[in-house]
Amino acid sequence: MANKRISRRTFIIGGIGLLSYLYFNVHSVAVKHYTIVINDLPKEFEGFTILHLTDLHAKKYGDKQDKLINMINRQKFDMVAMTGDFIDKDNPDVEPTLDLIRGLESKPIFFVPGNHEWRHDFRIKPILEGHGVKILDNRNYKCAKGNSYLWIAGVDDPYLHRDELDQALHGIADSQPKVLLAHAPNIFMSAAESDIELVLVGHTHGGQVRLPIIGAIVAPGQGLFPKYDYGHFTTGSTNMIINGGLGESALPLRFCSRPEIVLVKLVSSPQ
Repeated sequence: MANKRISRRTFIIGGIGLLSYLYFNVHSVAVKHYTIVINDLPKEFEGFTILHLTDLHAKKYGDKQDKLINMINRQKFDMVAMTGDFIDKDNPDVEPTLDLIRGLESKPIFFVPGNHEWRHDFRIKPILEGHGVKILDNRNYKCAKGNSYLWIAGVDDPYLHRDELDQALHGIADSQPKVLLAHAPNIFMSAAESDIELVLVGHTHGGQVRLPIIGAIVAPGQGLFPKYDYGHFTTGSTNMIINGGLGESALPLRFCSRPEIVLVKLVSSPQ
């Protein structure tokens, strides 16, 4: 009888611990830092930092996103890159995204659409543009500081095969430093062939459920045990960072994969 009571108590304590851990994984946002070497980076852009946000899926972090915005505004960054799926196919409410944008509008904001935006025909595009967001759907933008500049290019969603990389890079010389924004990591090899120094993507949610050592169990478009699930990947001089995202899809569940914001600092030489 005593052993049964101990087993029941252990089971209850273990269950409470697991639920607490799962709740923490869904609601506690991590801050991830990367430093990326960019060849021929102009000195004016030394230390230039990009805040990368992705895959919100209409999730709310406090009243008018105040918890998330307060956390973000304690960081130092120069621009904001938003790489799609800020609304959800089952919840097209744009207000959680607009609340976030209103809290960040002191910095330039760039946006590329994801598959969930296209589930609703990207109807939020004019709404975002009305709030000063620069939409880079197969377009580019010349980010200037003094007489120097950095190109920010963006493609429409590669997961849906809407990307037109040649169009996004039109007018940019091969030798000029470039950052590419895309929703999904499918663009990686094409970006490497174009010698793009940095690619920022989301879409995978880091798998949402990750196993120690093994990594993500599944990612959309890649199936079981995906190659490009989360973190920093390189080939040649091209770097790709896969952000684990802020929200969840299908199930409100994360395991060993907290929601996150990502800060990417650009430098001209290893630090």
